[in-house]
Amino acid sequence: MTNVSYPVKGQCQCGSVNFILKAAPKAIIACHCKECQKLSTSAFSITCVVDAKDIDVQGELKQTSRIADSGNENVGYFCSGCGNRIYQLNPAAPELIKFKAAESLDDTQMIVPAMHVWTSEKQDWVVIPDGVQQFEKQR
Repeated sequence: MTNVSYPVKGQCQCGSVNFILKAAPKAIIACHCKECQKLSTSAFSITCVVDAKDIDVQGELKQTSRIADSGNENVGYFCSGCGNRIYQLNPAAPELIKFKAAESLDDTQMIVPAMHVWTSEKQDWVVIPDGVQQFEKQR
């Protein structure tokens, strides 16, 4: 458990987009799918699932859209200046935000994944801690 005091502020890499997380995330997930590896240019990406009412985002955002393997539309919002992904959502469920810029918060103590998904595509060298939920595909 962490001692995070909400709200927590943050910003993208260039500072053009600012965000305020007003409450603890509902879930923190590490995704190991190939798309997230490309997105993060790392072995996985971290997603904080938050209620839309619990996050404020200020700044100019661009958006992309793609259809996920599930058939759901995935709309991504990123900084128009530096290109940092800020969040994504499924337009059919806009009340849930998949906050991708959590590592850019001023206080990141809460960023401890409780679940790892798409472990079937994870890099071989990644070791998932004992006791953490794992799913070979999307949960």
